[in-house]
Amino acid sequence: MTTGMPSGSIDKALTVLEALAEHSRLTDIAAASGLPKSTVHRILQSLLGWGFAVADGNGGYLPGPRILTLAGRVMSRFDPAQHARAALRDLRDRTGMTVHFAIRSGDEIVYVDKIEGRRPYQMKSRIGMGVPLHTTAIGKAVLSQLPPSETAEIIDRAGLTAVTRRSITDPAVLRRQLDEAQAHGFAIDDGENDAGISCIGAPVFDHTASVMGGISISALSFEMDLDSEALAAEVISAARAVSVALGAPVTDSDTEQAG
Repeated sequence: MTTGMPSGSIDKALTVLEALAEHSRLTDIAAASGLPKSTVHRILQSLLGWGFAVADGNGGYLPGPRILTLAGRVMSRFDPAQHARAALRDLRDRTGMTVHFAIRSGDEIVYVDKIEGRRPYQMKSRIGMGVPLHTTAIGKAVLSQLPPSETAEIIDRAGLTAVTRRSITDPAVLRRQLDEAQAHGFAIDDGENDAGISCIGAPVFDHTASVMGGISISALSFEMDLDSEALAAEVISAARAVSVALGAPVTDSDTEQAG
């Protein structure tokens, strides 16, 4: 949402369009947009003509089919990795560690971006690689945000196959870790997907506030302090920045950080 009273005609139209996503009555749209009813009514008539709004038959308004058409065209060209790149690069620069961005695909996560750390070695992970949810920090961060029933279905369907000797194969142990991840906002992988490599990951949310994936920092286990609150805070902050870049609802804390 825009802050303060919108001044230009384009600002006013966009403010009304944004209010239309949550309200249908003229009075409510005017209140949400901070504009006079006469101005809102005039803008709504233009939106009706363009197909961005439709009358609901009860004196109110609804988002029109033109919005869906436009959204479909935009999403066909939407590259999450490109929108997340700035936050990922900043996280790498602040920690010096390898940064991954992955999106959930069924019962696994798929890496869609990777920025190598400032270390004399490289991770064997690659963009396009799919890895299990239960053995990765990003995967566990994703699982921690799903309803318990959905998580149980995934575990039953995919199983908890060991990838390394440190992989979690006990559902009860995994559930405890997921509860901790949900409470603290991040998850860890202590050599569970790649022997000798540790990770800290946090969830990323989409425009519907649903978890879609996550980001993580990775390093050799002896270089990674999994108990570091500072590192966890860096990952959580970067994940939130990525979420906002991908259209997740902005919270008061996001506004404070931006200011």
